[in-house]
Amino acid sequence: MQPRFFQPFTLFVLALFVLNSALSMTNWWPTPYVKLDGRIAPELVYVWCAILLWVFLAQRGLVRAIGPGAITKLALFYFALSLGRYIDTTAPALFGRSVNLYWDGWQVPRLLWVMAKNQPLWITVAATAALIVLVVVAFLSIRWALRMAVTTIAPFALKRAWALALSAFMLVVAIANLLGVHATWPYISRPVIPTYWQQAKILAAALQNGGTVLPKSPPFSSDLARLNGVDFKLFFLESYGSVTYDNAQAARALAPGRAAFAAELGASGRQVASAFVTSTTFGGGTDLAHMALATGIDTRDPIRHDVLLTTQRPTLMRHFKARGYQTFGFYPGLDWDWPESTFFGFDQLVDGRALTYPGPKLGYWKIPDQYALARFRQLHPITTSSPPRLFFFSSTTSHFPFHPVPPYQPDWQRVLSATPFDPADLTRIENSQTDWLNMLPNYVAMIDYNFQWLRGYFKQDHARDFVMLVLGDHQPPSSVTGEGASWDVPVHVIASRPELMQRFVALGFTPGLQPDRKPLGSLSDLTTLLLDALDSQKSIPSMIAR
Repeated sequence: MQPRFFQPFTLFVLALFVLNSALSMTNWWPTPYVKLDGRIAPELVYVWCAILLWVFLAQRGLVRAIGPGAITKLALFYFALSLGRYIDTTAPALFGRSVNLYWDGWQVPRLLWVMAKNQPLWITVAATAALIVLVVVAFLSIRWALRMAVTTIAPFALKRAWALALSAFMLVVAIANLLGVHATWPYISRPVIPTYWQQAKILAAALQNGGTVLPKSPPFSSDLARLNGVDFKLFFLESYGSVTYDNAQAARALAPGRAAFAAELGASGRQVASAFVTSTTFGGGTDLAHMALATGIDTRDPIRHDVLLTTQRPTLMRHFKARGYQTFGFYPGLDWDWPESTFFGFDQLVDGRALTYPGPKLGYWKIPDQYALARFRQLHPITTSSPPRLFFFSSTTSHFPFHPVPPYQPDWQRVLSATPFDPADLTRIENSQTDWLNMLPNYVAMIDYNFQWLRGYFKQDHARDFVMLVLGDHQPPSSVTGEGASWDVPVHVIASRPELMQRFVALGFTPGLQPDRKPLGSLSDLTTLLLDALDSQKSIPSMIAR
């Protein structure tokens, strides 16, 4: 190899490696890290051919040469593509769903803010500094590689027939990949530009504020008479998904807790029936699930959520309120203002700030569910003059990253004290670690904790009877479920009156805590099923065909 050939060839290989890696990286499942991919990034081919053409025209005086400023702008564009590639390939691994800039654009900063509040300042500063350094190094590397491509590699390639032929061939292959030719998939990585195009369409529809047409609301005509005026409690369990049944390891580990919960319900004189429904979100975006059940409108398109907030559509809360119920929204994970809550129609919204939790802060969301429920009962006791209640509870403890698992305190009075847990329990928590590469064990332990406090909740003395609906908001992220998991979540209805339970069974629920695996429908369909079951005018003559 001649010296005059060696240097350009070396620069070609190094620059190609940098530019291709930036747009062909893949996720190191299921972490936020990436690994290299040997396939060719199609956008690199497009950019390279554009550079070749521009340099060719510039050599003939037909266009201006690509200067430093133009290279910097090109580097910014290429870096934006690289960032899109990272997000596009990482979001499904962490959250089990594709990225949605409209929805995640404000969810991610809020999550990062919550995480930062729970870390020492030096860790937050160090992590921020490291991220800035990483971004700067990545951008400078891309700019260097593009400068080499413009000033050295392109002039070199224009003088070599084999280089021009190879470039033309790769352009044909990249275009074939864009057109969906499957034979190119082993050699060409998934393009980034279609992802940006999809996000642009979503943002455009959102900005129009009418780009998404809301479907008709279901009829909120139920008289709720089947409740006979008792309280109705709706418990959304964070990240409680069908993986707790579908994954053999999780199902075995949770079987004792489920059995103990079923036994406690029986001891309290209650029955339970269960089903699966398909959530409108996966791995996050709890608000989408809450909105779907509250309105009976499918919110798989997250734009519908924000559009709904601008309307006066009927909700379960307003419907119950119109029939004499006092409605409470209980969100212990909230420690910031949530003005959008007015849409739901709660008579009273209770957030984490109202609880004045004195105990040890456990995880990103600080307040364990057991304490939250005990404290709510203390702050809002039921008296003889209390109207019937709709109690909407959004749990938080079993939220990603499922660490640390709080100890369960059998003494519900002690859990309200300044020392709710034994020192040994706190030491165990302090010494525990989050295993980001194997999150299933901690997730299972969190769900088992849910069953513990649910058992304890039913052991408490309740001033009056109630009907309860317990359901998951969404599946945990795919770092727990694995790839290709369903969006199904369990739902359990609990009541002490057999005739009411029979109506739910007739609507497709299965007696006990083991649902039939076929989902009854979407989470928004559950709204209609619930209203039908509670309506004295609605006849449910026979079982739904499975």
